[in-house]
Amino acid sequence: MDTFALVVTIAVALGFAYTNGFHDSANAIATSVSTRALTPRAALAMAAVMNLAGAFLGSGVAKTVSEGLIATPTGNQGMLILFSALIGAVVWNLVTWYFGLPSSSSHALFGGLVGAALAGSTTVHWSGVWDKVVLPMFLSPLVGLVLGYFVMVALLWLFRRANPHKAKRGFRIAQTVSAAGMALGHGLQDAQKTMGVVVMALVIGGVESQGDPIPVWVKLVSALMLSLGTYAGGWRIMRTLGRRIIELDPPQGFAAETTGAAVMFTTAFMFKAPISTTHVITSAIMGVGATKRVNAVRWGVAKNIILGWFITMPAAAGVAALVYWVGKLAFG
Repeated sequence: MDTFALVVTIAVALGFAYTNGFHDSANAIATSVSTRALTPRAALAMAAVMNLAGAFLGSGVAKTVSEGLIATPTGNQGMLILFSALIGAVVWNLVTWYFGLPSSSSHALFGGLVGAALAGSTTVHWSGVWDKVVLPMFLSPLVGLVLGYFVMVALLWLFRRANPHKAKRGFRIAQTVSAAGMALGHGLQDAQKTMGVVVMALVIGGVESQGDPIPVWVKLVSALMLSLGTYAGGWRIMRTLGRRIIELDPPQGFAAETTGAAVMFTTAFMFKAPISTTHVITSAIMGVGATKRVNAVRWGVAKNIILGWFITMPAAAGVAALVYWVGKLAFG
């Protein structure tokens, strides 16, 4: 039963990585597709490859997820807690994908972990949740918004005398690089979140010890599932990011993607903070769009997206707690 529970939990973790991929693929490529810098399939293929590469760039975020948010639970109850957390995250991913709402897969996972831990009377490291989740949840969109605005202002000033048609052609080419950087940052951030929960499952199952290096196979399967999910695409969310917030042109797309990639790399390498790629790129698009004129951004759509951000963690926590209690009743 212990081995079976471990295998099932790892399978659900990889299922989460897959939903994370198709849920968040829009983050990396929506702007490039909407500005016609890349075709949808070419963009998805590029994003899948870069997600795979990004997964091998570090392990700081994985360590934060596996050790920094909740105390590692033990035994069959511990496995049930982790299983419930993952189900909570997957369910919320599917609900928000269905409605085309770019909520955060990361915060769905964090909410699931906290909700299941509380239901199972496991210690929550509230200081870690505050430092690594809550603060970045508020700060990263603000940074994305402000930085996106100033990056776009700088581009407008630098290319103020350029021929508009030539500049747009050049930025379409540049967007292939900025979109690749965004996808690389997505792999660096989101594949590591799956690695973190798989490592936690291995520790609970007694296969690994706390603090051991992440096995290569864990990195590989986590990255592959994220990449497969990315290639499957998330067309509903892509439409929201690419067109419903603001009609983007190539320079704006380049500015938003460059901003998003810069924030993701900085938080992963400097702070080991698992931020939401959704929050960063959405706020960067808003910041870039505001340089045109403030009312060019469809703030009504933005308001719905921000509402989704605030309810993601509690909603995923609630689902995870419910799954835990049902599992406890079923299996004792």
